[in-house]
Amino acid sequence: MRITGAAVVMSGAWQSRRRRRDPAGPMLVHKDHVQLTGRERPVRWPTGRRARRPADPDSSLGKERIHMGNETGSRAVVLGGSIAGLFTARVLAEAYDEVFIVDRDELVGARGPRRSRPQGRHINAMHVRGRVVMEELFPGITEELIADGCPSGDFAGDCRWYFHGKPLSREDIGYLAVPATAPLMERHIRERTQALPNVKFEEQLDIIGLVTTEDRGRVTGVRVQPIGGGAAQTIEADLVVDATGRGSRTPLWLEELGYPRVEEERKKIGLGYVTQHYKLHADPWDGDLAIIPVASPESPRGAIFTKTDHDRVELTVYGLLGDHPPTDQKGFYAFVKSLSVPDIHEALQYAEPLDEPVAFRFPTTIRRRYEKMARLPDRLLVVGDAVTCFNPVYAQGMTVAALSALVLRGHLHSGAAPQPREFFRDLAKEVIDPPWDMTNTVDLSFPGVEGKRDLKVRMGQRYLALVQAAATRDKKVTTAYMRAAGMLDRPDALMRPGVILRVLLSAWRRPTPVPRPPVVPLSPEP
Repeated sequence: MRITGAAVVMSGAWQSRRRRRDPAGPMLVHKDHVQLTGRERPVRWPTGRRARRPADPDSSLGKERIHMGNETGSRAVVLGGSIAGLFTARVLAEAYDEVFIVDRDELVGARGPRRSRPQGRHINAMHVRGRVVMEELFPGITEELIADGCPSGDFAGDCRWYFHGKPLSREDIGYLAVPATAPLMERHIRERTQALPNVKFEEQLDIIGLVTTEDRGRVTGVRVQPIGGGAAQTIEADLVVDATGRGSRTPLWLEELGYPRVEEERKKIGLGYVTQHYKLHADPWDGDLAIIPVASPESPRGAIFTKTDHDRVELTVYGLLGDHPPTDQKGFYAFVKSLSVPDIHEALQYAEPLDEPVAFRFPTTIRRRYEKMARLPDRLLVVGDAVTCFNPVYAQGMTVAALSALVLRGHLHSGAAPQPREFFRDLAKEVIDPPWDMTNTVDLSFPGVEGKRDLKVRMGQRYLALVQAAATRDKKVTTAYMRAAGMLDRPDALMRPGVILRVLLSAWRRPTPVPRPPVVPLSPEP
């Protein structure tokens, strides 16, 4: 059975099609924290009705799921219903008559962790830049998350950050952190994407491979097969975007089509982390939203202990280079006690576990260098973890996915199909290079991590150590650092003359002692 597209791919079809433009939805803010930088702008998102193709009565995928018809139109297919896939579908919906999201899981209506997203049981952090872009793409979603029980606070001023066991000097930077569990965050983004009238979810399908023209120069669709068996079928497409994550098969498919092997960079970090959720019978926060002791070369163990949705507390504890937290309760608590600060272990004396500790292993970071490919087929793009898998401790993945969607939008503005080599070039330069270089510098500060430590890396490490020391004494340095870590500014913003001066003046100054807030037992409910 062949699922035919809205239109057979034809030369000139893109140039002749007029893009629809719909009025922008409302932009909601919370406590004046949702801010746009100079390069950001409110976005337009489709609200009008789109033509629908009548169902194929012979389709084994179901009459209500695949829409077909005689009307000529355009279709984009997104492989993977991940966060990256959802952001991608959102911007594609501005330019294509149909957008299909294909995934092996059952997505619509899912409320808990998904089988294909094992990290969904762990802390789901999105940097402030990612949340601002998410708000642009889905106006009002921040308020929706808060209304659904998510706490909120300032990304810097309300988070108790520790570097090398010392608390940072803090002030509000004016950007919200909204810690939601992974399933809840994904559900809200998915439901907003599902509400777009030209987006359809094609679920419980295995993705077999790409379909191309006879000369293999252009991708024209994707082959799929229902989970559990059934006839393989073709979904035709004017554009295919791979958002299937770390296990992406696009490099293999390209080799099978006769293209060069995609260059990969891998770095072994031996990361392992364990997550558990609690109800607390004491208040360790003193008004804070989270307690975050960051791992360092002298203490390669760290944690994120945060309030999250529906009055729960989420704890993820991690270790590098094979030093992983155990999953038995006693051993897990002992690992927490070994952290560089006692705050979290003391709070756990008043904690009621809501589930069992769950482990996740992340042995290597990966970057696939599509921007270096000399040849690529037309009408095929790759986004998200399928391009770059960052060390998850730095929580950059979802923000990179959101920024990648903005890059894609920029390549759709003309109405012509995006050119893969130009897209990957801009994706690398504008989105991936800055956080990849910054985190590579940090990863290589751990002696057991293998990698090239050239002069640039060593100088970066020395300066970063000064920045972190200065941030324990000067809240303005903390603000500059958090803006870079939160991806509001590029890392080179830390090299501005005013920041350098404050770093040099503060790094060797004796820190002012900061009293650690006590854990206050809560009064029993009457």
